[in-house]
Amino acid sequence: MILPPNSIIAAGPVIIEKIDGRLCTLLNKRKKTVNKSDPRWQFCGGEMEDFDASLEETVKREVKEEMGIDIEIERLLDVIVQRRDDGSIAVLVHYLAKRIGEIKPGDDIEDWRWFPIDDLPKDVAPNVEPVIKKLK
Repeated sequence: MILPPNSIIAAGPVIIEKIDGRLCTLLNKRKKTVNKSDPRWQFCGGEMEDFDASLEETVKREVKEEMGIDIEIERLLDVIVQRRDDGSIAVLVHYLAKRIGEIKPGDDIEDWRWFPIDDLPKDVAPNVEPVIKKLK
């Protein structure tokens, strides 16, 4: 398959923990920059930068950069292909993962929270709800 220009392959962990008796997922908001200004709540993760690395290595690198934690990948959860506004394609690979360590967000994270999976915020990225629905 040949992807249109500006297409990306991105990967990220879906981290679920029981907090106050409810299953919650970790979401974050990135700070607005010149290139990225998406103010929605989203899973950790990001684009593959090194195509010699595996998707699993990309997930581990991204979550370490964004949230300062390590993870243990449990299994592949879902792959979503989305057409973006510019006509390019985003291939989003989601892994179910366990958190290792305390969260210490990186400089590019504006906010982060644990959200109950049955009570997600309205302003989530388009891939969050379908992935959580599939997880349930």
